[in-house]
Amino acid sequence: MTSTVLDPPTTPTRTTTAPAGPAASASPGYRQLLTSPHVPRLLTGAVVGHLPVAMAPLALLIAVRAQGGSVGLAGLLAAAFGVSAAVAQPGWATLLERRGQTVTLLACGLGTAGCFLGLAVVRPAGQPVWALLLSVAAGLCTAPLEAALRALWPEVTRGPAQLRTALSLDACAQEVVFIAGPLLVLALGVTVGGTATLVAIGLLGLAGTLAFATARPARHWRPAPAAPGPTSAAPTAPAGFAGPLRYPGTRTLASALLCAGVALGALNVLALAFAEHDHDPALTTVMPAALAAGSLIGSLLYGRLRRTGTLAGHARVAAFGLLAGLVPLLLEPAPAAAVLVAVVPGLFLAPLLINVFAGLDQVAPSGMLHTAAAWMITSLGLGQAAGTALASTAVGAAAPLATALTGAAAAFAVLLLRRSSLAPHRPRPRTTANNVPGRSRPTPAHRGRGSRGPVADVRRPT
Repeated sequence: MTSTVLDPPTTPTRTTTAPAGPAASASPGYRQLLTSPHVPRLLTGAVVGHLPVAMAPLALLIAVRAQGGSVGLAGLLAAAFGVSAAVAQPGWATLLERRGQTVTLLACGLGTAGCFLGLAVVRPAGQPVWALLLSVAAGLCTAPLEAALRALWPEVTRGPAQLRTALSLDACAQEVVFIAGPLLVLALGVTVGGTATLVAIGLLGLAGTLAFATARPARHWRPAPAAPGPTSAAPTAPAGFAGPLRYPGTRTLASALLCAGVALGALNVLALAFAEHDHDPALTTVMPAALAAGSLIGSLLYGRLRRTGTLAGHARVAAFGLLAGLVPLLLEPAPAAAVLVAVVPGLFLAPLLINVFAGLDQVAPSGMLHTAAAWMITSLGLGQAAGTALASTAVGAAAPLATALTGAAAAFAVLLLRRSSLAPHRPRPRTTANNVPGRSRPTPAHRGRGSRGPVADVRRPT
């Protein structure tokens, strides 16, 4: 499955996004937020429009196998979709900033729907070359809905407290995407078949994108120039999209998410292997949904904890928990037990993502936090695609299990061995001229407790 990672407003994927644990007493805030103008439509449109990201890899795996294609071809198509989606998001985000949300999102929605319709027509197992091209194109057209929604939250919320509530609700909604997506693939596969499922994915994505892109806040949103203030003359990070990667802490976090993504991508193929071994097709979709459910539970529980220690330390613990949670799968449990076991690594996935994205504020250069967050999302997406491809190299559960365990172990090792690069620098002030809510500007994607607004850069590239 793909992880629930929330995209930064200037650079979209999961993609997957980094979730933030909601506060223990957030229910009244959620109710108030959901009755605010435009919020239900924007949130629903973003969730429905984002469903193809959670559904497409599994649907491609199932469609190819149902048509008699090999596991290798199925994994290749799913990986091609994931890689192209991850690579394209920063470019779409740039266009979104320059041309506005409506035009960009509608172009993406129409392109994605056309590609999935094409996949249904060509039948992937029969025409693998065309299927590969269309899978790549579908990924490239993935709409930056989560990025667009993040940019709109300051416009439709009232004050910092409601904005934090909105970001927590956003995180939970994205987890729901990755629970509902696999289950929808299962339901559609049983009722209408694998080929029609591909058509349905395209139509769902288009419907959600249309609902979002035609909402009034999306139609009227324009990025505002940076507000003048004491930080306007501050040193800035190196120009260019790759600027954040000049900083060792950012490289460490990106590498950790790349490795974690490998583990997540391999789990999709592992679910398929278990389903074929046990002659239980439901496992193909129920196991990824169980992992997403575990991540949602982990996000809720982590948000209620009294936390001590550093963000980097919490990230290491979460990475180790992700690895330990995968170990019971070596026993190749029975179907019901496999679903329950799949919940366990998910419990640690959300805390890992929360702390990685929150940690960006301590290691990334000021002025490039959105770009740094984009690299986190891209790294996770590329890792998922690589994990899917590597796990598909052989029939059976051995290859995906080995790939998943290796990826999780590598993520823990990176965070452990490179922990010195994650030491926090000079603390940031709580408020600045540039982080006052309510302006038409993007909001940071890192949402852990302790995140701050832009200030003068005290870091130096290495």
